[in-house]
Amino acid sequence: MYGGDIIRKKILRIYDWLVASDPGLTRFRVAFRAAVAMATGLGIEALLAHFLGIRGLGVVVAMLLGAVVAMVGSLALTGSNVWGQVRTAALFPVALGLGEAGGIGVGPRTDFMLAGFVVVMFIAVAIRRLGPAYFQYGFMMWMGYFFASFTHSTWLQFPFLMAAVLAATLWILLLSTTILATPPQRTLHRTLTSFWLRARRVAGALEDYMRAPIGDEGPLRLSLRLKTGQLSESALMVEGWLANPTALPVGGSALAVRRFLLEVQYLLDRMVSDASRLFDTRSDDALDLGATVAGAIAHADTQRAAQVLVHLQDLDGPGRDSAIDFSNAAAEFLALDFENEWLGDRSGMKDQGGEFSPIAPLIMESLPGSPAIAQGLPASGTPWNPLARLSLPWRQAIQVAMAGTLAILFGRWLSPVRYYWAVIAAFIMSAGTATRMETVLKGVNRVVGTLAGLVAAVVVAGWTAGHTGLIVTTIVLAVFMGIYWQRVSYVYFVFFLTIMLGELYSVLHEFSPQFMILRLEETMVGALAGLVVALVILPLSTRDTVQAARQAFLDDLQTFLVRASQVAGESQVGVELDPLVRALEDRYRRLVTVADPVTPPLTWGYRRPRIAHRLAIYAALSGYVRMVAVTLARVPHDMRPEELSQALDKLACAVGELKASRNDGAIPSIPHLEGLMQWDHVNPWAEPLIQIQRLLTDFATSKPL
Repeated sequence: MYGGDIIRKKILRIYDWLVASDPGLTRFRVAFRAAVAMATGLGIEALLAHFLGIRGLGVVVAMLLGAVVAMVGSLALTGSNVWGQVRTAALFPVALGLGEAGGIGVGPRTDFMLAGFVVVMFIAVAIRRLGPAYFQYGFMMWMGYFFASFTHSTWLQFPFLMAAVLAATLWILLLSTTILATPPQRTLHRTLTSFWLRARRVAGALEDYMRAPIGDEGPLRLSLRLKTGQLSESALMVEGWLANPTALPVGGSALAVRRFLLEVQYLLDRMVSDASRLFDTRSDDALDLGATVAGAIAHADTQRAAQVLVHLQDLDGPGRDSAIDFSNAAAEFLALDFENEWLGDRSGMKDQGGEFSPIAPLIMESLPGSPAIAQGLPASGTPWNPLARLSLPWRQAIQVAMAGTLAILFGRWLSPVRYYWAVIAAFIMSAGTATRMETVLKGVNRVVGTLAGLVAAVVVAGWTAGHTGLIVTTIVLAVFMGIYWQRVSYVYFVFFLTIMLGELYSVLHEFSPQFMILRLEETMVGALAGLVVALVILPLSTRDTVQAARQAFLDDLQTFLVRASQVAGESQVGVELDPLVRALEDRYRRLVTVADPVTPPLTWGYRRPRIAHRLAIYAALSGYVRMVAVTLARVPHDMRPEELSQALDKLACAVGELKASRNDGAIPSIPHLEGLMQWDHVNPWAEPLIQIQRLLTDFATSKPL
């Protein structure tokens, strides 16, 4: 029985890790839907071919086409709006039909076919500017052209191809609106669970920090700050799902959920701030007891945490005040009823009738990525290049067309038959990136993933040779694993994609180590073509993108401080500051997203100390802003010091000087606030405002990203 308890605890810990690392299990659900759609799509197309009496290559083409439609369709048909999914799916046959018609139309004329390839790639990317669904339409049109041209389809086969597309479309629409439908309320609950688990991970990082030997706490403090940033990401995911009116139970309030999650983060921010002050007092007993409390919270051992809190509150010595503040925040955190309280009516928000609007609406069930963040930024200064002045969607379309042209030229020189691997590499690499460093890393990841996948494909193909069931199972599992890990690192996606292709070619009796090496070579050619265009013809500087994200962060920080100053002098409770806090958190998330390519290649998850320190400053600023906002909502107007509004105004002016300083190179002077009011542990404003002042000073004197 004891061994069974250990196994059960380990399974629960693994599950908690999966939920915490994947808010709402979004990556899992997307990968599962794609794998199921592909597997069942193959079966549907095989049945259709049998019913129509199709034999030979036609069966293979139909099965592959149907699998692609089903898999891509599963990525596009998200959400709970059935009629919205019907409208989206209605254009699947149109997009694929246009591509197939184009591929058939060019016929066997190689020059026309290659020119058409470039045109289709341009159109497929250009139409993405019309909305998220057109991302999938463009890909489907491109795949339709690819299938028709490279299988030398004819107009006599066109009706059958369209029948295969229509069958796959109807099938994935049925799946997406029934067994693969996204339940908003359950997904919201899972996302909230992920938030709670990440909150416990912050507590675990806090324990590590408080137990660190003196002099070794720096890296652990950075890790702690970055984990609070990850917690904000979960909160933004929750807000994205709250935009769906069916996600909350009857009587629930989206504004109440936002307020509750902010208060959870506020209590953790207080514990982190108080722990830092405890560390400065060098009170070993207080640090040990505080670390024990944080560890108990991290492991959901509320009874143990409550027992230790009693000893922490009775502690005497130089760190007594900080220990009491820490214990008060921890006690309030332990008193939270997370399963039920987040639904409650908080601060009368329902009675106010305020409208909820998410700060970062979800795109295909995920927060916006780097292309959405880089919208509106011009390409790097090239006055001789008129293309650089175009908007990002048009630049990406031209970039894909140019990269595809180069990939065709050099890919055909390497192999007159298999050059399309180079074209695919150039298309995917160029179409999904925003900056030149991001393109470089994606190209490197694609080559590395292909190389590693090639070795694995040779081994796996040897194991599954002659066993159709094992081959199909391996293909489906590879699709699931590739899509699941894609958002962690693109190299994993390419690795599993290469294994899937190895299995597919073994079914077609074309697999061999030499064959897969040719794919690696063609992939390198396509990656090189994408890099040339990204670096020389249409470069978008990663540094410029990071600086734009930094400027947006400072803009929102100044906006918050100005509005907080106004609220501090009014009789309002400060609830209207909540969306400004979330906006600042989203700016931080965007900054982290576009700063990812700044990290050294091939070191996923690692950041250079300077970059980690700089990002920790942004995360800490977000945390202290939350403390100001929640304290304004908690403290009545008659208990707010008169000097509070003046202090916030001074900080807002300092942020304005920081924004201007990057233009003229001057280092602004950050105001000292100690003389404005009594700064002691009894004053709830002292710690956040002074820490914002210190962080701004650090910001002004440290080297930018």
